[in-house]
Amino acid sequence: MNKNELNPDASPEAAYGARLRSLREARGWTQEDLAARAEYSSVHVSAVENGRKPPTLRFSRSADRAFGIEGEDTFERRFREIRHGSLLEGFPEYVGHEGRAAEIRLYEVGVIPGLLQTPEYATALAEGAVKRGAITAEQAEERVALVAERQAALVRTRPPLIFVVLDESCLRRPIGEPAVMDAQFARLAEFAELPNTVLQVAPFDMGTRRPFNLPLYILTMPDRSLMSYAESAQRGHFERDSSSVVPVLTAYHQLQAEAPSQAQSVAMISQLLKGTP
Repeated sequence: MNKNELNPDASPEAAYGARLRSLREARGWTQEDLAARAEYSSVHVSAVENGRKPPTLRFSRSADRAFGIEGEDTFERRFREIRHGSLLEGFPEYVGHEGRAAEIRLYEVGVIPGLLQTPEYATALAEGAVKRGAITAEQAEERVALVAERQAALVRTRPPLIFVVLDESCLRRPIGEPAVMDAQFARLAEFAELPNTVLQVAPFDMGTRRPFNLPLYILTMPDRSLMSYAESAQRGHFERDSSSVVPVLTAYHQLQAEAPSQAQSVAMISQLLKGTP
């Protein structure tokens, strides 16, 4: 049977597939042999090898078990590199620093930020993307897992100070069933009670007093250096030059000063939880 030639330089997915085939053939396995060991169909194995289907976390872990691969160059690691490569430019680097930051400042528009999402809210967002055909069901599971990983990275002996300002649209946009939003509102109220957090809501009527129109993230690292990440629908930008971040931090402080207090913001959330407009 003719075999497709693979070009590992074509893309990270192609390199993944080429390595999968190389290891399989080195062991004298057919695609059916690998499929049986990984508990997938041979059609699925063929699609991953040829780049017709992107690898998933579950598939990668199954491949590592089938080949007995441990250490640094695992398929799971390669999958994570591919997944990060599909994110907006700068975001993977931001996430790498987020888990070590001493202070985190967030401004979000439209959706609750990942660090504050409940699993149900994160799942509803991912399932919505599946229904739109933007991602597969397995990729949806991986998105939810990434949210959990980011949240887990902040649970440490000395947790970071976290300042969050949510545009009112984050609260007004329904995600999932009403019960999902109720649980999310309750999660926000719990977050505000933590000793290392401040939560504020920037209402629509702030108008031009709101200095940002797009999501913004600012990190203060243990050495007091500053980093920021900002994004639009099509691109992201990670900034490591502290002198360039200072004006953004100043604007963020102005946003906090103009926004209602945490007590007022939590009261707004509580009204929404009770079903009051």
